Amino acid sequence: MGQYIIEGRNRLCGSVKVQGAKNSALPILAATVAVGKPCIIHNCPDLSDINSTVKILKCLGCKVQRSNGMIFVDPGHLVKKRISDVLMREMRSSIIFLGALLSSVGEAVISAPGGCDIGLRPIDIHLASMRKLGVNITESHGEIRCSCKKIKGGKIVLPFPSVGATENIILASVKSNCVTTIINAAREPEIVDLAMFLNSCGARITGAGESTVVIEGVDRLNSSQYAVMPDRIVACTYMAAAAVTGSTLIVDDVIPVHITPVFSCFEQAGCRVETSGTQLRITSPEKLCAFDRIQTMPYPGFPTDCQAIMMAVASVSKGVTIICENIFENRFQHIGELRRMGANIKVQDKIAVVDGVDCLQGAFVHSTDLRAGAALVVAGLCAEGTTTVDRISYIDRGYASFAENLSALGAVIQRKDQL
Repeated sequence: MGQYIIEGRNRLCGSVKVQGAKNSALPILAATVAVGKPCIIHNCPDLSDINSTVKILKCLGCKVQRSNGMIFVDPGHLVKKRISDVLMREMRSSIIFLGALLSSVGEAVISAPGGCDIGLRPIDIHLASMRKLGVNITESHGEIRCSCKKIKGGKIVLPFPSVGATENIILASVKSNCVTTIINAAREPEIVDLAMFLNSCGARITGAGESTVVIEGVDRLNSSQYAVMPDRIVACTYMAAAAVTGSTLIVDDVIPVHITPVFSCFEQAGCRVETSGTQLRITSPEKLCAFDRIQTMPYPGFPTDCQAIMMAVASVSKGVTIICENIFENRFQHIGELRRMGANIKVQDKIAVVDGVDCLQGAFVHSTDLRAGAALVVAGLCAEGTTTVDRISYIDRGYASFAENLSALGAVIQRKDQL
């Protein structure tokens, strides 16, 4: 699984460039199946989730080539419509291939996807949406068979602004020759990025980033080159690393408006955040202050993916911070690990009360999921002594060259891979 070994309490300085967004690259790569023509996707980070997506593309018969963040996909030789249970279990985002395959060949055979154990993430909304589009679905022994001769379009009202369901509806409808309207669509920037990529291929998608998205189906799509947007969660993680170590850091290749909901937390903690174009500078005080109540919400609210990271910051901020997790019921698993490091956190149901301490202590801790692992690294950077973060394969799902980047900034961190 591998470990990060961190010697804490070292200041950071310099600049770091943010990688391409994992949660944007994955659906865009899946979307190449729906496009049906060769595409080149730039700024794809080197992550285990990207590797899993490439394996699925190759399993389906696509030709795939990778080089320095560029991935070339030629789906012209698609020979399969079934994704094995093994590949589906590797990551949650594998479900996005459902809409892409329906758009491409009118059929898909999948199973329930895997990913981090952060709570129930049922695919019922996905399947219900596909049925409204005229897709016939049968389930047997864990296998889900979906087929449709022709997507019928219409109006779909989502009970919750699900990112994955919104993406699947877009992908299934993009070549339907009819109009599909999504009401209560997810508004995340990653939805906008997917729509921009598809529109660059000739799709007609309007309203992405708003609560109503309209897809006017087209006969065919064309080849395109597209660069994935920067990762807003990774940007926030490096900001958190600067904050807890009392550092000044420049974060390059960001879209500031994407992380506005998190800016206020850093500013309330006493940090100065300055932005200029696609660059931001964060300057942290010697001692952080507690910040206002955090409530995770769908975009443009506070992102659930930043909850664990900001809890690590709150753990060393003077005063009490209240954090309410409204998205996933199991996304407090990192609390026990932070307590091992001396954090003072009380939990009741979906609410955590964090009473900041003067200093965390190094300890042996386990990553319980992707963002929890990143939060433990942030905590280790400011802890007294040595922190060993175990099970870093979770972190590999979303952070490219994490230890190398932090080391270049002045952190004392090394990776120890286990056979």
